[in-house]
Amino acid sequence: MPVHSMITLAYDGSSIDGSLFTIVTGFAHETRWLNTPIDLWTNAGLGVFAVLMVMGWWSARRRGARDMALALSAPVAVITAFAIAEVVKKLVAETRPCYALPHNYFVDTCPVRSDYAFPSGHSTAAFATVAALCLLDRRLSVIAAVFALFEGFTRIYVGAHYPHDVIGSAVLALPVAFVMSWILGRSATATVARLRLGVLHPLLDAQPSGASTVP
Repeated sequence: MPVHSMITLAYDGSSIDGSLFTIVTGFAHETRWLNTPIDLWTNAGLGVFAVLMVMGWWSARRRGARDMALALSAPVAVITAFAIAEVVKKLVAETRPCYALPHNYFVDTCPVRSDYAFPSGHSTAAFATVAALCLLDRRLSVIAAVFALFEGFTRIYVGAHYPHDVIGSAVLALPVAFVMSWILGRSATATVARLRLGVLHPLLDAQPSGASTVP
């Protein structure tokens, strides 16, 4: 189907929670002093989730092979959830709020029409990290959840997504990343245990080479 036809058929999600979206963007208008910091955070803040996964990996080096398998599976689970979200985004083809509600206040620049809104890719990556870390380290998962909620808010604040785009991201990302992490964690444990005995030992195990670790 030609691109222009796809754009014509794009779904308008403003009827779902456009009024709530307008309240949030109205808040953005009243807090212009926050616009730049939040606009910077909404993209750069994704680095926090990468740091949390690195922390999970570092901690897993002092633990068993299954924990290391879970640590290594975390980014794979996040990428998988993000890829599925991108497919859903093309299928739903929801126009960005800046086209449906052009008179609202927007911090973020309006993307091309073929860059659809549902679900939020940023929020998908954030919530997927929460689920991927859940089996590995509950403390890191809770920290990730706090940042994920804030990330979702920033996506609405800058005008990039409706609230239901963020909620949809969580509904999609949490189970997908959790199941993927669980499957990979179980299936890769034996492989990780073997790799810990080889040249990758320093990256996978903090204990001296040859020392036993709990599976």
